Amino acid sequence: EKSKLKFISVRHEQVAAHAADGYARTSGKPGVVLLHLGPGLTNATTGVANAALDNIPMVVIAGDIPSYYYGKHPHQEFNMHADASQYEIYKPFVKRAWRVERPEALPEILDKAFTLAVSGRPGPVLISVPMDMFSREMDMVHFERTKYHKIHVAKPSLDLETGEKIIDMLLAAKKPVIHYGGGVLLAKASEELRAFVDFLDIPATRTLMGQGGLSDAHPLAVGMTGFWGTEYVNNTTKNADVILGLGTTFAEADSSSWYGGVTFNIPPTKLIHIDIDPSEIGRNFPVEIGAVADLKAALKDLLAIAKRKKPEGIDRPELRAEIKAYKEAFKQSNQAVETSDQFPMTPQRILRDVRAVLPEDGIILTDVGWNKNGMGQQFPITVPGTILHPGGLATMGFGPSAVLGAKLGAPDRKVITMVGDGGFGTNPSVMATAVEQGIPVVWVVMNNGAFGTIAGLEAGHYHHTFGTVFKK
Repeated sequence: EKSKLKFISVRHEQVAAHAADGYARTSGKPGVVLLHLGPGLTNATTGVANAALDNIPMVVIAGDIPSYYYGKHPHQEFNMHADASQYEIYKPFVKRAWRVERPEALPEILDKAFTLAVSGRPGPVLISVPMDMFSREMDMVHFERTKYHKIHVAKPSLDLETGEKIIDMLLAAKKPVIHYGGGVLLAKASEELRAFVDFLDIPATRTLMGQGGLSDAHPLAVGMTGFWGTEYVNNTTKNADVILGLGTTFAEADSSSWYGGVTFNIPPTKLIHIDIDPSEIGRNFPVEIGAVADLKAALKDLLAIAKRKKPEGIDRPELRAEIKAYKEAFKQSNQAVETSDQFPMTPQRILRDVRAVLPEDGIILTDVGWNKNGMGQQFPITVPGTILHPGGLATMGFGPSAVLGAKLGAPDRKVITMVGDGGFGTNPSVMATAVEQGIPVVWVVMNNGAFGTIAGLEAGHYHHTFGTVFKK
């Protein structure tokens, strides 16, 4: 009670995990989740896994059964394959799972946990603490190291030789394209990306998670690729001779299930891939040049090399005019549905009205379905970090819960979520938490009485909507 830390009590552990996720995204600090053992830990599993697949730093601290009861099968022990093994559940998706075996180890584990969560490719970590470890006394000398330990760890940039090879390839290319993902936002490299794009006049496509990395209003911002990309955007990447991939995993949805000649055509397109995680380079497409680097530092170095090799830069006015014409034509094609007065409202009209009233620096969270994919395609974002998607795990129920933490992490900004009625119905207790804690957020519910995206897919493929439409 005397702590400076603010404890936010929620009604369900999945809400807690998503809220911590939202807080981490807007504050730039790791989210922290406290969990009961057993069902508390399992209830939070989906939220923690969602953070893991979206590279969000989080420290999860869970209670566990007393160590002196290991193997006796006490209340809420997981023990089918090993005694007191609840922490094993999180191993497939956290960066590290610790179980505290002696109280003196807790301070050091806490230091390691917070450092690991934000290092390299960020993500959640778990500390499982048996009840008796929490109850024991220990000398405060064990916390001394925390006064001196710095969480920040410097990240690598490109070596000069690799940087020069990359710039040489881009300068020699006839149709170069920059394709960027959420790694640009995680590295806070939006300004560096803009400067690099401007100097070399290279068109930029993005993933869903990359939205906001470069302003959607930028004259060289083409749009989102993949399943929800337009023909023009996918043709831009498909017909490129060189692609510079930045902070992207080339995930399935962004790459149209990796079918050749749909979104990408690698090879013959040559791929340069820069990412902070070496395991992602070359995972889905062969690379001509692969580099492990922090994107903020790498883009600064690449721009410096480009200015040295090509001081006057590059100007492609015809390309800028072509992209502008495409955007205007796409906007015009949606004009009727964006301005329609029909009821129920069209999704495009909802997006237009929300964009008109939400400040440019206001933060909007999506959920799953059209409210996410349509937003990625048609909702212009001009300020980095102002749209938060559940990307990797694509968890229904993310938006309504994560919006609570997002507002706590950005108390001076307007924060809302766009969610379907299916997603909002997963955990409506979020409203009680918002009222109790005084968290002023807005839920915009797109109510179509169904799991709409799945209903549409079922109808298109099987001519029915079994199990997807809500009965009144």
